[in-house]
Amino acid sequence: MSRIVRQLGLFFATALFAAALIATAQAKDRVKVGFIGPLTGGVSVNGIGGRNSAELAVKLRNADAKATYEYELIVLDDECKPNVAVQVATKMAADKEIIAGATHYCSATAIATVDIYHKFGFPIIVWGAVLPDITYRNKYAEVHRVNGTMIDQNDVNAELISKLGFKTVAVIHDTTDYGKGHNAYFSKSFTKLGGKITAVQSYQEGDQDFNAQLTSLKGGNPEVIFVPGYYNDVGLIAKQARDRGITVPLVGGDGWDSVQLYAIGGKALNGSYFTNHYSPYDTDPKVQKFVNDYKSRYGNVPDALAATAYDAARIMFDAIKRSKSLGGNDIREALVATKDFPGVTGTVTFNENRDAVKPIVMIEIKDGGTYAVRERVTVEGATTAAAPAGAAPAAAKTASQ
Repeated sequence: MSRIVRQLGLFFATALFAAALIATAQAKDRVKVGFIGPLTGGVSVNGIGGRNSAELAVKLRNADAKATYEYELIVLDDECKPNVAVQVATKMAADKEIIAGATHYCSATAIATVDIYHKFGFPIIVWGAVLPDITYRNKYAEVHRVNGTMIDQNDVNAELISKLGFKTVAVIHDTTDYGKGHNAYFSKSFTKLGGKITAVQSYQEGDQDFNAQLTSLKGGNPEVIFVPGYYNDVGLIAKQARDRGITVPLVGGDGWDSVQLYAIGGKALNGSYFTNHYSPYDTDPKVQKFVNDYKSRYGNVPDALAATAYDAARIMFDAIKRSKSLGGNDIREALVATKDFPGVTGTVTFNENRDAVKPIVMIEIKDGGTYAVRERVTVEGATTAAAPAGAAPAAAKTASQ
């Protein structure tokens, strides 16, 4: 009996040892990557959407048996405040266990932190900020951007307004780098096309009363008002403009895109336009898979900045896989070599400024909160995806954050 017991014990010990060897062979190296965005504050809806998408990208990557590494996502909140962004960027870049990051929705936070990423040799992909200087000013090799710049957005806005037959535009912008940059690039593009800027007014981000600025703008009888702000301010500006008898169309940029825009502005936004990075109603299978995966996990429709964050995370994983090592320099070189990556916001190849050049979608807001894709504009060097399928309900009508 004891002999049988010994043999069974030897059998089970051998089996357990073999199982341990198999598990060891199958285990993947675990690496940490970062995400930074505004998880609190006035534009937290976009930050939370971006974080959700980065989490989704990690979850799907880790579920892939062919993935080289297992990823852990480290999430930090920059509150869309430059001073806070500097603190969290330093914390992330100085952490030797975090090898790369998808960072920043707000232009003011992105431009405040590029020196830090360069100092630590920490490779990043900006997922939401559009100020050109983020990549143009110092040309830091560590800093890449998946969502393009405001230059192309404002060229498209100026061309749309001109094609609609409007010759005069007034501008109201916030005093952040985002608002000032949009004003400068739009005004340059529109006047180059023969248009006239009748007046320019500014406000502090988070202001609640815009009546003085709107009264001043109304006096110039503009045919359009350009409002390059974030959704929380834009909704209020639209309502107060209509209350003051201003009926002309409003036009803006990607900062408008949020589940909260129409909830705040309502019918005051009807007949307005804004440029964006994608439409969740695009029939491209890549887009629909992302939208369905996101809805299944978070219960709402992802906005365009959620889509750019998702692309940033996936491009980061792809570069890490192709990198010669997990060192910052090698990951940076792999990012630079990114070519024709099949993103949900377009096919991504980084240009000489390390910006992704992609098509721009022009959205028209119709009665009842319907978002209609007015047109898809292919900018120089961009690859166009499948055309969107007409109009669809705005994210603000189908989701809550």
